[in-house]
Amino acid sequence: MVDAARIDDSEEKTNYTYADYLEWEGLERYQLINGEAYLMASPSVAHQAIAMGLSVKFGNWLSGKSCQVFAAPLDVRLFPKQDKSDNTVLQPDLLVVCDKKKLSKGSVDGPPDLVIEIVSPSNTHSQLFHKFHYYLKAGVKEYWVIDPEAKKVNLHNYDNGRYIITVYDDNETVPVTILPGLEISLEDLWARANI
Repeated sequence: MVDAARIDDSEEKTNYTYADYLEWEGLERYQLINGEAYLMASPSVAHQAIAMGLSVKFGNWLSGKSCQVFAAPLDVRLFPKQDKSDNTVLQPDLLVVCDKKKLSKGSVDGPPDLVIEIVSPSNTHSQLFHKFHYYLKAGVKEYWVIDPEAKKVNLHNYDNGRYIITVYDDNETVPVTILPGLEISLEDLWARANI
């Protein structure tokens, strides 16, 4: 999750929709949060090492199963509208989708079952809070926030109408709740990123 800055130009439109987003050209990547556009910075080597390590682990585990793992950049429309007037489009670092009906040609249309965000120095607490709020509202079953600098994972599980937060740190093993039997070794993750 590497958000560099919010687009803030008083001469420009400030309440964007997915339809607007699809018209943008260029190499820059953006996320929309409640109509505000956020430019995404290029991820660090440690960030990418963690993302790739997780992609391989999840990909191997899900081989031959109904769920699929995806990595950024991929648009996730938590509250898709047919006319593309929805105004929240996120790009989680990693996501798992078990309902193939949510996969359209260019985006995931609806909440993934699992979302993983890897914190970068450019992230703000406000962005993390807003994203968590939208994931909660959309019904994401499992949400991870990985902080490589602190060597910590905050895992949010949706259980019986409430989120349960569990913190894993150092070299603990993190169980993937939505995929019983899959566990992620933080020691391996940190070593992969040379942290």
